[in-house]
Amino acid sequence: MFAQRGLIVPKVKGLAVARKKDQRAQRTRQIIQGALFSLIQEKGFETLSVQDIVDRANVGRMTFYRHFDNMEDLLVSGFEGLRASLKERQRETLSDSSSVDDRVFAFSRELFTHAKEHREVFRVMVGGDSGVLIQHLLHKLLIELLREDVKATGSPGNANSIPGEALVQFIAGGLFGLLMWWLEGKMRLPVEEVNSIFRRLAIPAVRPTRLRVSPSST
Repeated sequence: MFAQRGLIVPKVKGLAVARKKDQRAQRTRQIIQGALFSLIQEKGFETLSVQDIVDRANVGRMTFYRHFDNMEDLLVSGFEGLRASLKERQRETLSDSSSVDDRVFAFSRELFTHAKEHREVFRVMVGGDSGVLIQHLLHKLLIELLREDVKATGSPGNANSIPGEALVQFIAGGLFGLLMWWLEGKMRLPVEEVNSIFRRLAIPAVRPTRLRVSPSST
């Protein structure tokens, strides 16, 4: 027994050390990301340099490059938290036994809420030279989420129905456009209202009866 414990203890200690290193690395990444977002609000992304970031974060350049390849990589990493939050919300909702209307696109409210809470960063990031990259990443994320939701509805896939991917692209484009319109309009509508608009427009599109296309129209 004691011999076995003697073998196990070093492993446990090793795991604890590794966990602390992971936590320390995560904190460092968050500090650097926080420096980026605060500077974006002050100067925009295009004028920023790695030196600006490390000065604000109070870390060395080697530390920066240990976590990120370059400024673009750092910018992309800012979507990690949003993506994880939306995916978790989607996973929780799709596991419910409620109706399709209640389960589908549940992540949208989280998306609008996040945009409102970080509205200044969102506005700056979607403009300027960095805007193209940010909009591409956001659109890609929406498509990824919507694929899962459309798949979960059990939409028919035979020759007389609209292809699922066409539906995903259509709804993703609408959601992306609505979000951009809302941001550019300085978010005059409350989160609940703009989210309700999206759901009223999108949910009917994934109901099986609405996916049918009459033979005469093909």
